Amino acid sequence: MHLEKKSLKLIARFWSSVFCIQHFVGSFCFQTMGFLTKMLVFFLGFFLALYFYNSDNFDPAMLQGKRVIVTGASTGIGEQMAYHLARMGSHVLVTARRQARLKEVVAKCLELGAASAEYIAGSMEDTAFAEHVVKEAEKLLGGLDMLILNHVSFKYFGYFDGNVDHIRKLLEINFLSYVAMTTEAMSMLRKSNGSVVVVSSFAGKIGTPFVVSYSAIKFALDGFFSSLRQELFLLNHNVSITLCVISYIDTDNALQLLSAVIKTPPAPKEECALEIIKGGALRKREIYYKYDFIKPALLIRDLMPDVLDYIIRNSYDLENTLAR
Repeated sequence: MHLEKKSLKLIARFWSSVFCIQHFVGSFCFQTMGFLTKMLVFFLGFFLALYFYNSDNFDPAMLQGKRVIVTGASTGIGEQMAYHLARMGSHVLVTARRQARLKEVVAKCLELGAASAEYIAGSMEDTAFAEHVVKEAEKLLGGLDMLILNHVSFKYFGYFDGNVDHIRKLLEINFLSYVAMTTEAMSMLRKSNGSVVVVSSFAGKIGTPFVVSYSAIKFALDGFFSSLRQELFLLNHNVSITLCVISYIDTDNALQLLSAVIKTPPAPKEECALEIIKGGALRKREIYYKYDFIKPALLIRDLMPDVLDYIIRNSYDLENTLAR
C-alpha cells in the first residue's frame, strides 16, 4: 500500500508538471502551440504507460496456495484462467451455468496441480446466486484472496433495436452480479489484503457500433469499480481492483458472433487469460490486452477522437454485418 501511494504521488507530480508546461506555453500562443503541447502529452503519456506496464516482476509462486474464484469458467478465457491457476498451485473455485462442463474443468485443474478445485453451477441472472457462490467459497476455501469476475452474456451483434428488456437482462448478468459478488466478498478480501479482477472490454472504454447494450454495461463496470477503488484507497483498505480491458479474443462465443464481420484476427485466449492473472497478482490498476492495439487507441481517443471513430467504423465488414 505504501509503495502504491508513493507511485501515485510520483505520477501525480509528473502530470502536474505537464499541465504547468501546457499552461505556460499556452499563455504565449495557445492556438499554434496548443497542438504541440497535446502531442507532448500524448507521447510522454504513452511512454510512461509503456514503462509502468512492462515493469513487472511476476512470479507464478505469487498464486501458490491462493484461494481464487473464477466466474464464467466453463469455457473461453475463464476456463483458461482456471488452468493457469491450477498450474500455479492455487485453490480454485469455478462457476458457470453448465455443470457437466464445470466437472470437466475441475478434473483437469486437479490433474494440472491445483491445491484444490471445486465448482458451483448456476446462473448469474439472479444476484442471490452470485452472493451464494461467495458464501460457499468461504465454507470451501476458508477465505478468499482473489475474485476474478469474468462471466458475460453476449449473444447479439447488430444495430441497436431498441430492446430495453434486453439491456435490463444484461445489467443483471454483466453488472449487478459483479457488484453483488464484490460486496459479499469484501470482508474476506480485506482480511487477506486480496484482489478483485474485473474482465472488461475495449467496448467498455470506447464507444463501439453493433454492441450498444454490451458496451454501455462495460462502461458501467469501469465507472463502478474505478470509483470503488478510490474509496478503498481513502478508507485505507488494502484491496486492489484490476480492470482488464481486452480486445477481440478467440473464444468460441466471440468467433461465432464476430469472425465474419471483424477484419482483424483474434488474440489467443490462453495468453489473454495469463495476462489477466498477472495483472491481478501484481495489483495493477488496469491491464490492456492486446496492449499494442488498445493503449494507442485510448491515447488517440483523447487527442483525435474523430480519427479513432473513423478507424473503428472501417474495421468492420459492413456487408456481412448488414446480412446478419
